Amino acid sequence: MTFRRGHLEYFVAVAEEGQITSAARRLGVAQPALSQAIAQLESETGLTLLERHARGVRMTPAGESFYAKARLAVAATGEALSTARSLARAQQGVVEFGFLGAPPSIEGRIEMEGFAMAYPDIEIRYRDMGFPTSPTSSWLGDVDVAVCHLPPVDEAVWSKVVRREPRVALVPAGHPLAGREQLHVAELLGERYIGMSPSVDPEWAGFWSLDDHRGGPPEHLTDDRASNPQEVLAALGAGEAITIVPLAAANVLSNVLAGTAAIPVRDAAPSRIALVGHRDRRNPLVATLVSYADMLWASGQAERDEGAAAGK
Repeated sequence: MTFRRGHLEYFVAVAEEGQITSAARRLGVAQPALSQAIAQLESETGLTLLERHARGVRMTPAGESFYAKARLAVAATGEALSTARSLARAQQGVVEFGFLGAPPSIEGRIEMEGFAMAYPDIEIRYRDMGFPTSPTSSWLGDVDVAVCHLPPVDEAVWSKVVRREPRVALVPAGHPLAGREQLHVAELLGERYIGMSPSVDPEWAGFWSLDDHRGGPPEHLTDDRASNPQEVLAALGAGEAITIVPLAAANVLSNVLAGTAAIPVRDAAPSRIALVGHRDRRNPLVATLVSYADMLWASGQAERDEGAAAGK
């Protein structure tokens, strides 16, 4: 029995999203075409893989067993293609750099301009990505390197923390907390947070609703299924729920959505901003970018140390 790779990929997306609509948006295909592909897959296997319910779809027991194998098959094929593309880009002097929502940076956009000036033969192509899913290697896909809050551990992925950023609450203009200059974790644990897509890694998603301080998910979540920063922004603009983001992202996103207040959360554990990439990729240009990040971090740390000494 043979399957079209596209059908397997479609099934995996629907299984992870729990909704045909969300999966179609994730895949960039029309919803009717996706439904037809799933029906064809079920016909070819002779199995009922998904069952519908009021909020979407869920896997049947047969679907859960099939998903475990389908996910591995899709990941293996995708990884082989991604490795080939990465090697081709290296020969062309290109690095594909993934980011989430806010402008891509290591310490800021000016530093990336500095990288371009220091290494004019290396072309950086930026890729806007959705929130991390598991495994991290599948989420990275074709990109050579990405920068974000540290994603889930994956043996196939290397990571390097390049800075730590304070966490900031993004609060709609009409929210009772919107006028505050700073907040503390205890004041936010009972707030209503923007719901994340089930495809987003739960631990990573929970960091943005203070689950690490609460010890679990918030009691109150919106019905949103955000899988990228743009959908979080849309949810912020449409209601009174809040979300938590790193400082650099807050500076950008609060300016995009007029009226949104960005309020520091003084006692929240910081976000660990990291560069991440595939262990088995052999694009030497990524090593150059990582070395540049090390230089920036060392320079910035020296300035911070000098400032601390001067303040004593």
